[in-house]
Parts: sequence; C-alpha cells; structure tokens
Amino acid sequence: MTMNLVRSASLTNYAEIAREAGLDPLALLAEVGLNPACLHDPDLKIPSDAVRRLLETSANASGMDNFGLRMVETRHLSNLGVVALVAREEPTVRRVVRAMLRYSHLLNESVYAKLEEAEGVAVIREELLIGQEGSSRQATELLIGVMFRNLKYFLGPDWSPIRVCFTHAPPRDPGLHIRLFGYVVAFGQDFNGLVCTTRDMDAANPMADPVMARYARQLLEATTGSGRMDMVDSVRHILLVLLSSGECSIDQVAQQLGVDRRTVHRRLVREGTTFTEVVTTVRREMAAHYLEDCTRPLSQVAELLGFSALSAFSRWYKQQFGEVAGRRRRSDART
Repeated sequence: MTMNLVRSASLTNYAEIAREAGLDPLALLAEVGLNPACLHDPDLKIPSDAVRRLLETSANASGMDNFGLRMVETRHLSNLGVVALVAREEPTVRRVVRAMLRYSHLLNESVYAKLEEAEGVAVIREELLIGQEGSSRQATELLIGVMFRNLKYFLGPDWSPIRVCFTHAPPRDPGLHIRLFGYVVAFGQDFNGLVCTTRDMDAANPMADPVMARYARQLLEATTGSGRMDMVDSVRHILLVLLSSGECSIDQVAQQLGVDRRTVHRRLVREGTTFTEVVTTVRREMAAHYLEDCTRPLSQVAELLGFSALSAFSRWYKQQFGEVAGRRRRSDART
C-alpha cells in the first residue's frame, strides 16, 4: 500500500499545545518516527499515519480528548501554503471552497473532500482515509476545525454553519467544541464535515484580486509540476505573498524556502541577479498592474507593494519611472 503524505504544516502549534499539556513533543515525535525538523519546516512531506498516531498518542498521554481541536484555535489561512494563495483570490466563497478541496491532496494525500449542494444546502465533506488501524478522532477534528476557521476568514467572525458534523462520539467535556463551533456541533453523524447554506457559498470574496489570482495559479502550477522553479522564480513568488505584509527581507524569504540567506544570495548571483533587483522587478510589475485600476487608492497600492507610507512609495515610483504615480494614472485614464 502506498504511503500517504501530509505537509508538516499540519503540525503547526503542536509543540506548544503538547508542552502546555505537560508532554515532551520531541519524545512523542521520536515515538512515531517523525523528524523534529517537521516542527520548523511547514513544507516537509511526512507520513499521514504518523501524524494521526502522534495526535492520538498525545491525546491519550495528556488525557485531553480534544487535543487536535486545541491546535485549531490559532490557525490561519496561510498555513495552507500555496493553496491559500489560490483560494484567497477566488471571487466567491464557493470558488474558494472548491479550490481548497481541489488541491487538498497537495496538503494531505489521505483526505477525501467534496462539496455537494442541493435545495439551498451546501455540504462540505472531509474524510480521512488513513488505511491503518486506530482512531483518527484528533486528526479529523483538526481537519474540520481548520476548514471551519478558513470559512470564517471569508464569511466573517459572526458567521456560523448550519451544523458541524463528526462521526465519532462526543468528548467528555464539549466546552471547547462549543466555544469554537457554537451549539451547532453534532456527534455520531453519518459524515465528517460542515453543513452550510448555498447563500454562504454565493457570498462574494472581497479580498479577491484578479492580478494576484493569475500569479497564484502560476505558482501552484510551477510548484506542483514535474520541474522545480529556479531561485529567481521561487523568490519572485514568495515576494508576491510577503510584499503586502511589509515583511519581505531576504531572511524571511530564506525561511520560507527552508534555506539560509547566504544560499539565497549565492543562487541568485549564480542566476545573474540579486535579491534587491528581484524585489524591484516584482514591485515594478505589480505597480503597473495595480495602477491600471483607477478605483484603487494610491495608499492601498503603496501598502500592497510593501511600503510603510504613501510618501515612500511615491519617492520610489518617481525614481523608478521618472514620473509621479498619480500623474501616470491620470494619463492612463484619459487614453
């Protein structure tokens, strides 16, 4: 039987939760045969069954039958890696969900995921197909909890599904489940997943950006294809994610790539460029795209390109293009 793999990002927050429970996370990793590096590199591929056993062992050792769910509370959309980039730029929540399900195998090869809609009801079903003996309660609750949090990211903090379904029995204390999901959580159901309305799926995604959508799809195709990206392309795509956060130093890019800054510098030089030149090129390209949209305030363009203030962006733009950004936009509007 083929070994199914999962991104090590599935263990985000594991060490913290384990220590809070009085456990030794490194000892437990060793017990199930996982390398400690998986706690630091989110893109490592590790055996799905080892993760399942780690979570179940941790739950049993700590006496916390909600151990997996505790790992959900601080999860972010960005934990999905490149899949998050594609999903975030889709125009509706339905398209967001379909993107996350379509590419779920890139995150966890053990997941069966499907969206079904009928008579105003939408069912997002996610099942773990471990193929091994033993409970998958913790991994399942983690999986469904992450989908729930991701939907709240798009639908707002006050959104609630019709029901959150689990096939397993209720926990001894349902307090955490109720705090996270509300009173719509139900156990002993026929499937694991979320029941929503089709209106939820129809909702527009206000964060969708067609410019970024194109880059995100290119990134996904490049990283899942047969060939590996060269360093210039790798850095370019990571910068597209980091620029708007204002945190796009070579150290942060190197961390995303799982190497040190000297390796990034050396490989960029080998490919005939530098990190500063790549940042400038990406900013020039994105500035041209964003300025085409006359409804987007220049202050927002500055933020998307990673500038701390509009004045800094204006100086950079004048230096790069020899004209004022606002004047360029007015010229474009007249043509």
